[in-house]
Amino acid sequence: MRVAIFTETFLPKVDGIVVKVCRLLEHLEKRGHEAIMFSPSGSPEEYAGFPVYSFRSLRVPFYPELTISPPWAFVDQKLREFKPDIIHLVNPVSLGLAGLRAAKLYQVPVLASYHTDVPGFAEYWHLGFLSNSIYRYARWIHNNVDLNVCPSEFTRRQLYDHNFKRVEIWRGGVDINLFSPDKRTDEMRYRLSAGEPERTLLMYVGRVSPEKQIDRLYPIMKAFPQVRLAIVGDGPSRADLEKKFAGTDTVFTGYLKGEDLAAAYASGDIFTFTGDKETFGNVVVEAMASGKPVIAPNSGGVTDLVQDGYNGRLYDPSIPESIMEAAGALVEHPELVELYGSRGRELAELRTWDITLDELLGHYQKVLDSARPDGGYKWLIWERVPFANEISGLRNRLSR
Repeated sequence: MRVAIFTETFLPKVDGIVVKVCRLLEHLEKRGHEAIMFSPSGSPEEYAGFPVYSFRSLRVPFYPELTISPPWAFVDQKLREFKPDIIHLVNPVSLGLAGLRAAKLYQVPVLASYHTDVPGFAEYWHLGFLSNSIYRYARWIHNNVDLNVCPSEFTRRQLYDHNFKRVEIWRGGVDINLFSPDKRTDEMRYRLSAGEPERTLLMYVGRVSPEKQIDRLYPIMKAFPQVRLAIVGDGPSRADLEKKFAGTDTVFTGYLKGEDLAAAYASGDIFTFTGDKETFGNVVVEAMASGKPVIAPNSGGVTDLVQDGYNGRLYDPSIPESIMEAAGALVEHPELVELYGSRGRELAELRTWDITLDELLGHYQKVLDSARPDGGYKWLIWERVPFANEISGLRNRLSR
């Protein structure tokens, strides 16, 4: 199989989407397939032995770690040389349009994967008034492909509620050898607990930004004096959160990677997840693989992972006191911490990357085996693209 991938984000940025794309490329190489990838500027020239072609991009003002490449990127020559069997658009926004145009022009089957609830996040970026327009734009893109995949049943229901079509599940995976209870170390626990390893250690791992709602953990720190908190990650909200949590027993570590990250997960006691607009939650399944019970909102893709009273506790994000009750249920009952953690590990063992990526390859094959309607390039008339004028303005700006 020959796969052409278009992604709106890639290394050196590190997030759940980038992790998925990296694992996908590694899996394609492992299974003997061929791949080519198109990504924003700054990306490495190759990954897993496959060529990566990057295009000039602009930073998004309200999300400075995210860059957007132009939808008019010239990809035709590389695609003609590569002759893909299928095109995969990863979270298509802008560069993905170049892939969609090429798919229609050359009549190549095309699949798109939906990973981010941008309309939901918009309210945390003070752009809630754009949510409906963002949905309209995303729906137009996704309804022009042969098959869509998303990482959770919760997200699939959400997409169907907004009239997205042809949506299947491609679950996130986890490296159960890297993320394991065996990675716990005294040194890491001492570091994360600021020298008080005997106290209950809560963990947060991920981007430190407004949409993650990390400040929901603050009342826990005030209510349970036996608790310490380690926030592993970085982002635009870090300085504000360091000020807010200054009077609590909280450690900010910045980003950790590889074995250090695995040791951090395993060296804590309880994992906390605060974002209620997530389509999956890679960090949740990594925490489960590390043998940790999870406290999470009863909203978003994490509800596919966390079962209340079985491998963690769910709280209602609309009720501030709810997270306190969920935390108390574990902090004050350490016997449940071990029980829920072991059950979480059992679930993670069913979500290895080999399992979930073979699931995606099955979706690829489904698209290839399906009869495709005629239409070609005439399907994609530029003037019908939502925000066509705005995109043309961006094009003029980049051309200066």
